[in-house]
Amino acid sequence: MNSVQLIGRLTRDPEVRYTASSQMAVATFTVAIDRPTRAGSERQTDFPRITVFGKQAENCEKYLAKGRRVAVEGRIQTGSYQNKNGDTVYTTDIVANRVEFLDWGDRPKGEAERFGSQAAAPQSQAEPVFDEMPDSFQAIEEDVPF
Repeated sequence: MNSVQLIGRLTRDPEVRYTASSQMAVATFTVAIDRPTRAGSERQTDFPRITVFGKQAENCEKYLAKGRRVAVEGRIQTGSYQNKNGDTVYTTDIVANRVEFLDWGDRPKGEAERFGSQAAAPQSQAEPVFDEMPDSFQAIEEDVPF
């Protein structure tokens, strides 16, 4: 099985090019992903390169930018090539079959701040607040039969 799921932030804007034969869009970008560490250890980050094809590549170019958070689902692909000095360079890429945008740039500033502070809050403080019960719900005074 070759399956990868990652969540990270773009380190730069996606770069898009088109294949010569079929004019298919190919987008590449790198995401920063924190590596799990033990308590007290120095924080470490990985920077895998993501490759996306077709309409998704065009959407990535249109809607993603440096610093935006994304979820990527795909597979690992390795390869190699000879550089100008004749040395063999080995590559490891993530070929995405699905990219989800987790941050949107068009969110109003107040909403983004509220969302960000709520997401960072401890679980006990992030509970939703309900002002009133919707009309479709009614209080039940009897025992539940299960």
